[in-house]
Amino acid sequence: MRIKLQTLRIARGYSQAAFSAAVGISRSHYSQIETGEKDPSLKVGIRIKHTLAYPDDDIFFNETRPVSRR
Repeated sequence: MRIKLQTLRIARGYSQAAFSAAVGISRSHYSQIETGEKDPSLKVGIRIKHTLAYPDDDIFFNETRPVSRR
């Protein structure tokens, strides 16, 4: 799950449906981006960042990290 993406969307008051409409993609496509099932195209990624007014490049990084085994 892309926690940062979901957190930013909710903090700005968007439901998935409203946000995906603002970005110009279907809700199901956006849901797959948010859950990490799909990566956005460059064009869609830029529209998502612009809609969220997010300046950094780490918005789509997955927040979970694998457990280190020694």
